Amino acid sequence: MRSLENIFWLGTKELRSFFRDWVLLAFVVYSFSLAIIAQAQSNSQELHNASIAIVDEDHSVLSRRIAAAFLPPYFKPPVYVEERDIDRLMNTGRYTFVIDIPPHFERDVLGDRKPALQIAVDATAMVQAGIGSGYAAQIISTEISNFVTRSEASIIPAVTLSTHMAFNPNATTGWFSSVMGIINSITMLAIILAGAAVVREREHGTMDHLLVMPLTPFEIAMSKIWANAVIITGAVGLSLIFIVERLLDVPIAGSIPLFMVGVVIYLFFATAIGLFLATIARTMPQLGLLYILVAVPLNMLSGATTPLESMPQFLRTIMQASPSTHFVAYAQAILYRGAGLEIVWPRFAAVAVIGGIFLALAIRRFRNSSAYSS
Repeated sequence: MRSLENIFWLGTKELRSFFRDWVLLAFVVYSFSLAIIAQAQSNSQELHNASIAIVDEDHSVLSRRIAAAFLPPYFKPPVYVEERDIDRLMNTGRYTFVIDIPPHFERDVLGDRKPALQIAVDATAMVQAGIGSGYAAQIISTEISNFVTRSEASIIPAVTLSTHMAFNPNATTGWFSSVMGIINSITMLAIILAGAAVVREREHGTMDHLLVMPLTPFEIAMSKIWANAVIITGAVGLSLIFIVERLLDVPIAGSIPLFMVGVVIYLFFATAIGLFLATIARTMPQLGLLYILVAVPLNMLSGATTPLESMPQFLRTIMQASPSTHFVAYAQAILYRGAGLEIVWPRFAAVAVIGGIFLALAIRRFRNSSAYSS
């Protein structure tokens, strides 16, 4: 009981120290608010409000139908321009797409003379150019087919392909990147906060004061782990509810409390990494360099950026030993697919076992380094 009391009061000291450090406090707030918003809204992989202009040299019913078919939210309302202005508008980046409908286009279509229609694309807007050109071609083809057949329905093919997209019907990038941004921030902040807590004590000279007190290295280490875990857990919960669900309007399919349990389990591993790195680094710049070497590969290879199935087999096998891989897997299962405890408990167990082993090694390393320092 004495040891638990020491861990508790040392942890409260860490919390007070954190809330007095305005730089770290601002960093945590930014990482779970503005950084999530920026990642969700600026890294869009779908077509949205693409600017388009139309050169209508035919002035026919068909050309007007084609122009009217380009609708928000994929395209902005088309603007009619002159043919002589195409090069100037494309060079200045005014429009991403310019469609040039030649004279007598409707007559040639009805006469089955296969006329050419030009779509000029500004490929400097790479994502919109690649996806939008396909959308534009499909829209134009559909309108021509409907016009020729005098029907609002295209000719029914022999085989109908029905595609059903589960969990993200419109393939909206923000639904994925916002949650993955939170997951990456958890790993980043857990390592930085836990490591900074130890390095800060060493730089300020207060670590020596703690070591001469009737405290064990285990109590010192565990107090820093639980205090930083509480800070990150609270920030994650607030970010999911107020930033992801309400501000970004991203639906959460599963149980947020179940996900928070998984976060707490994972934080024992992530904060242990920060503790371990702090026993190696002597200053904050050294801790930052070590963080890059450890955390960046963990995030990139965990499945948060690219699926594990796209990686080489040997790399997939190695990453199964990393709790970050299992954390990403059950986070996606809970938040995207609404999985319950009966589905994700093996992942929970894997993170707990692997994280527990690494936590024991980190505390042992911290105990040895503390004994050496004293």
